[in-house]
Amino acid sequence: MAAPEEPELSQAQTEKLLQFQDLTGLESMDQCRRTLEQHNWNIEAAVQDRLNEQEGVPSVFNPPPSRPLQVNTADHRVYSYIVSRPQPRGLLGWSYYLIMLPFRFTYYTLLDIFRFALRFIRPDPRGRVTDPVGDVVTFIHNFEEKYGQSHPVFYQGTYSQALNDAKRELRYLLVYLHGEDHQDTDEFCRSTLCTEEVITFLNTRMLFWACSTSKPEGYRVSQALRENTYPFLAMIMLKDRKMTVVGRLEGLIQPEDLINQLIFIMDANQTYLMSERLEREERSQTQVLRQQQDEAYLASLRADQEKDRKKREEQEQRRQEEEKVRQSALAEERRRRTLEEEKERKSECLPPEPPADDPESVKIVFKLPNDTRVERRFHFGQSLTVIYDFLFSLKESPEKFQIVTNFPRRVLPCLPTEEQPNPPTLKEAGLSRSEVLFVQDLTDD
Repeated sequence: MAAPEEPELSQAQTEKLLQFQDLTGLESMDQCRRTLEQHNWNIEAAVQDRLNEQEGVPSVFNPPPSRPLQVNTADHRVYSYIVSRPQPRGLLGWSYYLIMLPFRFTYYTLLDIFRFALRFIRPDPRGRVTDPVGDVVTFIHNFEEKYGQSHPVFYQGTYSQALNDAKRELRYLLVYLHGEDHQDTDEFCRSTLCTEEVITFLNTRMLFWACSTSKPEGYRVSQALRENTYPFLAMIMLKDRKMTVVGRLEGLIQPEDLINQLIFIMDANQTYLMSERLEREERSQTQVLRQQQDEAYLASLRADQEKDRKKREEQEQRRQEEEKVRQSALAEERRRRTLEEEKERKSECLPPEPPADDPESVKIVFKLPNDTRVERRFHFGQSLTVIYDFLFSLKESPEKFQIVTNFPRRVLPCLPTEEQPNPPTLKEAGLSRSEVLFVQDLTDD
């Protein structure tokens, strides 16, 4: 059984299909069409979902899935910078370190065992993300309460939205995971993150997204990025058409060192962004060119359609005129045949011509419009209609005519009328034994 044919696309749908293909880079027109149909031809929603699919992150139009977010972290060229804690100095420092080592080891071991056991009793509530935007907004509020209003501009949206905006705008995205329980977190926030030079650098060079790992949204990002220690920063950018982690900064890093490391990462990957910008410009130019070509094609198509319409109208007009001429010719032929038949019938119905020696006979000479003369004898007692029928039966006589005497000039009433249904006889009309009558053509009248 043959598959049903897909319905034709409208002009607006065709333009959206071409625009969606240019934006996403998909080669299959069928896949582009299926995606747009799934989103009721909402190109913004379709493009957003396609970008999420390429990045492996949840769509901003659907509830986030339970699985961790996926960003390309398998690239072996990822730059990693880890700041180790300073080693103890002097006899007093080493003595304190060695004395506290067993207690620290025991504390963290018992804490890990407790957390591990707690998972079997009560699942980690961070595993279910129900309000990702609320998690981010709550973190920003708590951060400002603890560290003040002077800080880099936090991206107020989900991690997925931050990725999509960074990809759309071709900007770097710096992700900060806030470990509330870590011993270096407070010092990093106060001494590094909230310093004027770091704030200025981050606000002018990149998007900055942050969340606490104690919140479901932050925990989900933590599962995707797999940090080793805190403070943790990850630099993400569009690389080879995927949102990729290109730099990882871990540990208590100083402001100047942080800025230098970020500049190093940006310089090392600047060519990828430049290449992507050029590629997008080419796609945009190609899209504009294709749009111009489509507009030119549509204009040419409309012009051809208009020519075809005019041609069809001219052909129809010629056909109607030819049909009108043909019908007129047929009508004229029917009229001519009817007239000939009527002449023959009138000729057959004429009474015989009386002899010349008949005292009641009348000799009449008819002068026709074509200057020919016709002579015939009639009986005084015959009606003027007989004269008219005789002239009508002649081939030389016009179709419509009247018979006129010369002097005095008068028209003979040869045909019946409402006032005179029976035309007079030749004698009653006052004709003499020899008359000359004129036939006046009334065809044009």
